[in-house]
Amino acid sequence: MLISVLAVILSVVGIIGCFAPVLPGPPLSYAALALIYFFGEPDVAAGISGSYMIWWLVITAIVTVLDYVVPAYFTKATGGSNSGAKGSIAGMFIGIFLVPPIGMILGAFLGALLSEMFFEGRSMRDSLKPAFGSFIGFLFGTGIKLIASVLMLIKLIRVLV
Repeated sequence: MLISVLAVILSVVGIIGCFAPVLPGPPLSYAALALIYFFGEPDVAAGISGSYMIWWLVITAIVTVLDYVVPAYFTKATGGSNSGAKGSIAGMFIGIFLVPPIGMILGAFLGALLSEMFFEGRSMRDSLKPAFGSFIGFLFGTGIKLIASVLMLIKLIRVLV
């Protein structure tokens, strides 16, 4: 029973982590499933197969990596340069520490914007499109993390009920 309660708490914290950059959302949600799989009561743990755990481990790793790569990709896809993509990533990391969680969003946007302006010599107007691309990329990354974490919570609830 204690393991089940801890797993649900961990899964809920994982969903919160999809929005709060200081918490690794999908890895926490996966840890909740792993807790049940390895330490849960046998009848409950039987609801989760080994192949399911492997697939979700792979998905969790991919989603976690994509969360850092997607803003830079969207920056480039919207006409940004390598400088803008690197600025987006740098701004995201700096923003995590300055003003979490808003700092991560603003950091990616401002990093792309300022990099395009100062390193590529673009005007503010020309730099805004890649900066918004970075913002859309951040939203996309958050969305895929949220989807993964919610699906893991749904599985957890199904095996517990």
